[in-house]
Amino acid sequence: MTAPAIAQAMPRSRMIRQVALLSAAQALFQTASVMVMTVAGLAGAAITPAPELATLPVAAMFLGTAIGIAPASLWMARVGRRVGFVAGAVLGTLGGLLGALGIFYASLPLLCLGTGLVGAYQAFAQFYRFAAAEVATDAFRPRAISFVLAGGVVAAIAGPILGRFGGPLLAADYAGSFLILAVVSLLAAGLLQGVDVPRPTQSASSGGRPLGAIVRQPGYLVALFGAATGYGVMILAMTATPLAMLHHQHDLSAAATVIQMHVLGMFLPSFFTGALISRFGVLKVMLAGAFLLAGHVLIALSGTQFLAFASALVLLGVGWNFLFIGGTTLLTRCYAPEERARAQAANDLVIFIVGVATSLGAGAMLHLLGWQIMNAVLLPWLALAVLALVWLGWREGRV
Repeated sequence: MTAPAIAQAMPRSRMIRQVALLSAAQALFQTASVMVMTVAGLAGAAITPAPELATLPVAAMFLGTAIGIAPASLWMARVGRRVGFVAGAVLGTLGGLLGALGIFYASLPLLCLGTGLVGAYQAFAQFYRFAAAEVATDAFRPRAISFVLAGGVVAAIAGPILGRFGGPLLAADYAGSFLILAVVSLLAAGLLQGVDVPRPTQSASSGGRPLGAIVRQPGYLVALFGAATGYGVMILAMTATPLAMLHHQHDLSAAATVIQMHVLGMFLPSFFTGALISRFGVLKVMLAGAFLLAGHVLIALSGTQFLAFASALVLLGVGWNFLFIGGTTLLTRCYAPEERARAQAANDLVIFIVGVATSLGAGAMLHLLGWQIMNAVLLPWLALAVLALVWLGWREGRV
């Protein structure tokens, strides 16, 4: 039986329970991720005297994700979603412990190893949204994806608060934040024991078209480019924000508040993004996301006051939400059930390679260009995304 057939046959109450569980797991995972985004750059800056290396721990998280995406997808095709998701959360627990040790011993490589393992946890967690799609009916699928990502609303509140609370908790600043991260990841491992996503009887790692044929589809390419654009622009700006705010005389509390508002912007729209896609079409929602990201850039150019940072980062979050959920929804239309492991892995691998590049480059770009010019150089990238979406809409008669 194929995945869509399994979803259609599944009782609605069971489908809703699985989506709710995946949403809760997303909340815990995203809390860990937001904690890294909030404090890892600051911890890196405290350990290394080279300002361009301050965001290396954040880049290591995305490198861990990029390395882990393909193996995670293919392994789960054999062992199932539950085993893979639990294993990912255990890696997150180990990452939090190693990150704390790295801070205690002022070792940037050890801190990066810890955040790299958190990235491996993220590699598995990226498939929560696909797991929700696999248990959902065709009509419910966009909302299922949105509801899982809506779990990040909890992370928007908890991540910065826990990161800020853990910062001064121990003698070594931010070590407490990583110990809290380990506990959050361990809680997720327990919760994920309840995942029950049936596997299709047909292998999800073989059969179907070659990967090249899947990727060359116009819809796949635009879905990938749109999601990668949203992710890359968001990661670059979000990674640089705490450092930029401290440079412009804002304190850690203000930076954590801005990150909190940003993450709320990322995930609060998830409660209605799926409905917007169903009503207006996926390409129009993705176009709106690209224009919202352009709005972030324009506000970032307006100044470095708290209000400018906060407003820009909220738009950054909402723009990411529309592009990422829209890209995921568009992608699910581009592969058959037996092709999903390869198609999903290739998509997320590229997205997180972009995440590695932008998070690694954030510190250097901020140091060399400053906050405002760093954001201004994103406009040509966003223009290309708009052109790609308009082209696909024209080609398919949808825009």
